[in-house]
Amino acid sequence: MPHPHHGALGSSPVLLILTIFAVLVYLRGWLHIRSTSSNVIDTWRAGSFVLGIFAIWFALASPIAVWDQTLLTGHMIQHLLLMTFAAPLILLSEPVMLLLHGLPRRFVRSIIGPLFRWRPIQQLGRLLAQSALCWLAAVGALVIWHVPGAFTLGMQSKAWHAIELASFLGTGFLFWWPVVQPWPSVSRRPDWSIILYLFLATLPCDILSGFLVFSERVAYPVYLSTSGQSSLSVLADQQCAGALMWTCVTIVYLVAAAILSTGLLFPQSSAATKIDPQSVELL
Repeated sequence: MPHPHHGALGSSPVLLILTIFAVLVYLRGWLHIRSTSSNVIDTWRAGSFVLGIFAIWFALASPIAVWDQTLLTGHMIQHLLLMTFAAPLILLSEPVMLLLHGLPRRFVRSIIGPLFRWRPIQQLGRLLAQSALCWLAAVGALVIWHVPGAFTLGMQSKAWHAIELASFLGTGFLFWWPVVQPWPSVSRRPDWSIILYLFLATLPCDILSGFLVFSERVAYPVYLSTSGQSSLSVLADQQCAGALMWTCVTIVYLVAAAILSTGLLFPQSSAATKIDPQSVELL
C-alpha cells in the first residue's frame, strides 16, 4: 500500500529555498552578462529558466507530489514536467554560463574552474554528450520505472521514489542536450540525425502510452489498494495517464522537430545566439 510520504519532498522548505536561490543566481548572471559583455542574452532565455525551475517545483512541491500516490495521472504529470518540459526549458536558457556568472567570481575561479579543467570531468562530459548514450539513458529511465515491479518499489519507498524523480530529471537533461546544444557543448549545426533522434524517442513512449490507453486490465495493482477507488476508476485513470503522455510527448517532440527542420531548410532565418568563449574567461 502506498505510504503518505511523497509530499514530504515538496513540503520541505529546503526545496523552496533552493528554487529561489537558483533563480536569483541565474538572474544575477544574466544581468551581469547583459551589462558587461557584447553577447546578447535574450530576455526569453531568462524566462525559459524561470519556467523550467517552476516546472520542477510544481512537480515536486505542488499537490501533484501527493496525487501520484492515488492517481497514475498525477505520476504521469510529474514525469512529463521533469523530463519533457523542465529539462529543455532550462537547457534553452544557457544555464551553465549564466549560473557561473551569477556565482561569486572567487568561488568560480578557485573551485569550479579547476573542476571543469580536470581531465576526468572533461572526459565524462564528452561521454555524456554522445547522442546515443543520451537517447538510451532517457528511454531506459522511461521503460525501467514503468515496469510494474520498479513502479511499485518507487511508490512504497521514499528513497527509491526520490531516485526515480532524480533519474527522470537527469535523463531529461541528457536527452535534450544534443538537441539544444547549450554551452559548454561544442555547438555544431544540427543535422537530420537529430530529427531521427526525436522520432525514435517517440516510439517507446507510443508503445507504453498505447498499452496504458488500450489495456483492459490494471497495469499497476498498487493503485487498487488506494481507499475510495474501484477497479474501474483505476482503469480509467490509467487510460487518462496514457493519453496524457501520448499527447504531450507527441506535441513537444513535433514542435522541437519542426523548429530544427526549419533551421535546416532555411538556415539564414534561424540565427541562434552565439556564445563567445571569452565571456566565460572567469574560469
